[in-house]
Amino acid sequence: MSFNLENLIRENVKGLRPYSSARDEYVSDGSEMVFLDANENPFENGVNRYPDPQQRNLKVVLAERKEVQVGNMLLGNGSDEVLDLLFRAFCEPQKDNVITLPPTYGMYKVLSGVNAIENREVLLTDGFEPNVTAILSRVDAQTKIIFICSPNNPTGNSFNVKHIQELLRSFKGLVVVDEAYIDFSAGESWASKISEYPNLIVTQTLSKAYGLAGIRLGICIASSEIITVLNKIKPPYNVNELTQQRAMKRVLNIDAVTNEISTIISEKKRLIQALQNISFVAKIYPSNANFVLVKVDDANNRYQQLLEKGVVVRNRTNQALCENTLRFTVGTEAENKKLIDTLGKLAN
Repeated sequence: MSFNLENLIRENVKGLRPYSSARDEYVSDGSEMVFLDANENPFENGVNRYPDPQQRNLKVVLAERKEVQVGNMLLGNGSDEVLDLLFRAFCEPQKDNVITLPPTYGMYKVLSGVNAIENREVLLTDGFEPNVTAILSRVDAQTKIIFICSPNNPTGNSFNVKHIQELLRSFKGLVVVDEAYIDFSAGESWASKISEYPNLIVTQTLSKAYGLAGIRLGICIASSEIITVLNKIKPPYNVNELTQQRAMKRVLNIDAVTNEISTIISEKKRLIQALQNISFVAKIYPSNANFVLVKVDDANNRYQQLLEKGVVVRNRTNQALCENTLRFTVGTEAENKKLIDTLGKLAN
């Protein structure tokens, strides 16, 4: 495969000089200084100063946790900002296209629309795997990115490694592997392969396993060349001070995170076992995530019944290949018991 990053970057981005903020020009080394450079309110309250625009301290901790180099990482206001930056850096509006693999995470399609980029959808196989031949047949000179969600949302399965490898080797554009649920999977993260595949971009999040959905922190892991391009266009203070502080505290408390992941995985097994005894459950799909996709007799009806009993689940019946399916997030032991008991009563 011949991969040339320069051929993918939008022309206006190539010549762009990123905004240089006061905190880019002077980086504190911890010395006692008088800061009169950024027009900040001088009265200390914990957040009166601008945050580090490069989140240096947090990146050091995250890079160690993810076993990558700091220079291979960019942080965003959730993974959605990272995904949007990829569109804005590499896809020319009204000209380029991307490929997505329904059923999949809905924001890829939303962001393609927002950025005026054609979204070419190639359905997964009936076994919820990428159809590599069909994907490559849709590629043309204007195809810039293929989005792969693995473990996949809403199906829960991790894609066959060989399928992703084939796309990385055959496609001259960027392959984005969205690993929002990787911490619940026994499989290895594709972040370990960025030196092997220069067109590979991995996105992760602290919203799921780390329990920090409310602070919005997404992670992009890629070659330093790709990270440099994205840094050109990211807002200077896209990750606020409170987010950086809370993320640092949580990432350093890895024992608590690990225990919660183990509990969720254990509870998922218990939930799956209980679902096997529900008469209107037709199929339970394999899951490497913190949720289970289940095929039922009538998803619209069962969704409404659960709502009326105080249980909110996700109805996925309108997504491709997901007719009459509900998605159950794994909750606490008490929440899962409530779901199981409610399903049992509805089955009688």
